[in-house]
This record gives sequence, structure tokens and C-alpha cells, in this order.
Amino acid sequence: MEQYSNPLDGIFQALADPTRRAVLARLGSGSASISDLAKPFDMALPSFMKHIHFLEGNGLIRTEKQGRVRTCTIEKGRFAAIEAWMSAQRALWEGRTDRLEQFVTSAENKEK
Repeated sequence: MEQYSNPLDGIFQALADPTRRAVLARLGSGSASISDLAKPFDMALPSFMKHIHFLEGNGLIRTEKQGRVRTCTIEKGRFAAIEAWMSAQRALWEGRTDRLEQFVTSAENKEK
């Protein structure tokens, strides 16, 4: 699990914030400009930009400037680290719950 630790710390910290999750959800349907992304939020643009920089710094989005417009795009490949960690966790916990089920079933059969 150590191999996932560093990248996942930043990713999960990014996902912990509702504003950043909303930005990622919006970008899931396609690229958008910073101003379009900022519209639904009641905050100053410099505050919103901190969220954008955090997402970009953790590799969840990339930004590209064309003229005066900066466009954000989700980095789908980055979510592979999350998926790998979740798959490992799922396998671990499914194994544990399977062993618990076997133990309970065995104990019930012994009582009969």
C-alpha cells in the first residue's frame, strides 16, 4: 500500500473539498473556462483559483491558456491511482468479510 501513499494523499485531499468535487463533476462533462467554472460559486476569483491550482497541482486537471481564456480539462488518467487503491481495498475487505462469514457459518453449524 505504500506505493499509493504520496499521490493519493493529495488526490484525496483535493476530493475532500466540495468546491473541488463540484469542479471535477462539471469537468466530467467536458472542458470549461475558469470563468464558467467559477460562476456557481459565491467566492472571489482569487479564492476560486486556489482550488484550481490545487486540483492542477495534484494532477486531477490541466489548464491551458489561449489568449485571455484559461480552459480546464479533467485528467482522467490520474483517477487510475484512485481506482487501483480502491480495488486493493475492496479485495482486502471482501476477503475479510468472506472469512468472517465462514467463521459465523462454522460457529452456527457447531451449535446445531
